[in-house]
Amino acid sequence: MSQIRKARRIPDLPRILVQVSTPAFPINDVIPAIRDALATQSRLVLEAPPGAGKTTQVPLALLDEAWLGGKKILMLEPRRVAARAAAGFMSKQLGEAVGETVGYRIRFENKVSKATRIEVVTEGILTRLLQDDPLLEGIGAILFDEFHERHLAGDLGLALALDVQASVRDDLRIVAMSATLDGERLANWLDASRITSGGRSFPVDIAHFPARRDEALAPLVKRAVEHALMLHPGDILVFLPGIREIRQVEASLEGVATASSIEVLTLHGDLPVEAQTRVLQPASDGQRRVVLATNVAESSVTLPGVRVVIDAGLAREPQFDPNSGFSRLDAVHISQASADQRAGRAGRLGQGWAYRLWPESQRLAPQRRAEIAQVELAGLALEIAAWGSDDLRFPDALPPGALAAARDLLCRLDALDSNNAITPLGRRMLSLGTHPRLSAMLLAARDDAECALACDLAALVEARDPLRTRSDALAERWQALAAFRQGRAPADANRSTLAAIDAAAKQWRRRLRVEVMPPAHVPAHMLGDLLAHAYPDRIAYRHANDRHRYQLSNGRMAKLFDDSALIGEPWLVASELRFDTRDALIMRAAPVDEQHLRDDFATHFREGDEVRWDAERRALVGERIARFDGIVLSSKPAGKVDPALANRALADAVRSLGLGALPWSEATSQWRIRVQCLRAWMPELVLPDLSDEVLLDTLDDWLAPAFAGKTRLDALSADELAEALKSGIDWATRNRIDQLAPTRIDVPSGLARNIDYRLDDRGDAAPPVLAVKLQELFGLAETPRICDGRVPLMLHLLSPARRPLQVTQDLRSFWERTYPEVKKEMKGRYPKHPWPDDPWNAMATHRAKPRGT
Repeated sequence: MSQIRKARRIPDLPRILVQVSTPAFPINDVIPAIRDALATQSRLVLEAPPGAGKTTQVPLALLDEAWLGGKKILMLEPRRVAARAAAGFMSKQLGEAVGETVGYRIRFENKVSKATRIEVVTEGILTRLLQDDPLLEGIGAILFDEFHERHLAGDLGLALALDVQASVRDDLRIVAMSATLDGERLANWLDASRITSGGRSFPVDIAHFPARRDEALAPLVKRAVEHALMLHPGDILVFLPGIREIRQVEASLEGVATASSIEVLTLHGDLPVEAQTRVLQPASDGQRRVVLATNVAESSVTLPGVRVVIDAGLAREPQFDPNSGFSRLDAVHISQASADQRAGRAGRLGQGWAYRLWPESQRLAPQRRAEIAQVELAGLALEIAAWGSDDLRFPDALPPGALAAARDLLCRLDALDSNNAITPLGRRMLSLGTHPRLSAMLLAARDDAECALACDLAALVEARDPLRTRSDALAERWQALAAFRQGRAPADANRSTLAAIDAAAKQWRRRLRVEVMPPAHVPAHMLGDLLAHAYPDRIAYRHANDRHRYQLSNGRMAKLFDDSALIGEPWLVASELRFDTRDALIMRAAPVDEQHLRDDFATHFREGDEVRWDAERRALVGERIARFDGIVLSSKPAGKVDPALANRALADAVRSLGLGALPWSEATSQWRIRVQCLRAWMPELVLPDLSDEVLLDTLDDWLAPAFAGKTRLDALSADELAEALKSGIDWATRNRIDQLAPTRIDVPSGLARNIDYRLDDRGDAAPPVLAVKLQELFGLAETPRICDGRVPLMLHLLSPARRPLQVTQDLRSFWERTYPEVKKEMKGRYPKHPWPDDPWNAMATHRAKPRGT
């Protein structure tokens, strides 16, 4: 358990002291409890701080359990570095080589054998294993390590595993393990036991290292490293957001390394295995080391010798970028839980020191946000479709808007059919293990040469811009890549970025088993012809009257820069857009050959009669229209409007003009409000929502049928509107509505008076109003009620001239306290009307007093 106490001060460095450490493998203290829990239950949540040993000790401790029955244990690790390290450490404990009892499987690499009983896998591998073998034959347990990181693939893996467990494998054990997790919430959600272990740590002295004004990250880190080298022993671990920052800091430390005789090492997911292994081993000669790492060093791996942590407080995490259509890695502030976990890395061997490179006043979010709430979901939606069931349980609900957008995209990519079922093409796309947009493009290539070019495009659209000058032509970037391969990169290109793109393209070619190199020269439209398969929603056609404006196939408009290199192209496909309220700005695009579109997207071209509402003429217009998806290629008048097409167009007119364009009678308006009020007062009735928003969203269901045979908006009568509005409610329910929320109510005068139903400004039910002359309520003690007595009426008590005297829902109190004052004031003003001293027993009347009384 962490302890915080006041710390010794170093000048100009405000600090606190955090205890974050324990003896070797404290997880051993709770191993018996873990075994007991899993012997009788199928799910477990294990909380253990960094250094407790959960990653390497729990799988080994479960190998001989009776319930496992000789089956395998799968352990999910979010990162490849951690997967290799965990498998290596466990194998070393067993005195074996990796791939014997303990092995690992990651993308492009696996070390397993028939003897392997513990398999450490990364997230994408787990999903493929589950999809390929839903019965999980030979698997007895799945351990989700570092579950607090809440990666999308981890959440999906857990959802699939739970579905398998619930349907066919009730003997399967599922364990969620984490260092910084809301374990109680997760355990309740899983209906699982919860076990908490102590950690291993020594006190860690935390300070916020002050930055200078406008100081960049690299020089700030350099100063912090120099400060730590002077004051503290041991190795230094520096947390940086990504490879780019690691390279910048590595270059800035060259002089420091030489002067101080230190070794500067890097640690990130793209390092070769040998380089990763070297970082994870102690220095053989005792030389001090500075390790520059991404958040791969935050959990699951232990760096020997570290006594100081310098934390930039940033990490690259996936965020959905609507401009590109992908989830990109953006530098974001880490959570407080991550900051504490990083600091704890300094306290493994003895007292440690952690320097935070952000102001002490800056507040961090308590926990990391789940990726499911902030990334694009096309890949997840395709996995769900392949699984064949929407009834999957996720720790956080799937955002309905993002999921609907993902499925719409997959339908455009022909990965899903109209029922959101996966297509044969969708299954082939899923097998590539990448974003569906890129999969669709890679599978669209006709031969190896085109496939090699598609690999280049996949690398280009995912990478940072390799050009330093502004240009919206994707072809210029590909030409720079082709020139780089020939040793003559353009002067305005970033060579290191081109090298990274070239390396990524090679990985794509290796994955697809393409042995030919991309061509050195291609027509610009060939790039667009391939890219159109990744972005069918962003194929664009030039506006007839403005060569800078284009209509996109998704129906939106977009425009080019004034000095665009693409001006004049009739067809484009945009790989990057900057969205705006009116026209999106085309940031990156390539021309497309129309004949290629007609060959590859033949079903997207169509021609037919359409009827639309012309807002300016306030009339229906019939046209013969040629389209490519949402793009209008040509239109001409079609003559007389076809009534068969008119009803939906009239509904569209109402959608454009608003519900106020309909012939609402007072009775229909009141009926609609009565239904809305009853939904609030008696939810057990299960009445439809008749709010403006819902009615506009469902016009095609309830209103369009009423326009059948009509070609004008004003042809709809008030009675027809009323019946259309009530069409979804049966007669018995309509009668019940009239009983519970009547339009009129009898008052003591013998007359029936109208009840006025109202909604407040937020659309919520307001008290219904009964406006009635005060004299008509003589003799009535209690406020009248409706809705089986649940709702009192709001009485507007009127003078004989029908002006308000009092507004109340408590008639008894009015007679007792207020009426005497009203009588005193009104009796002289309206002498011909009764003002009895005893209203409780007076005769109610709507008339004046008879003459002579």
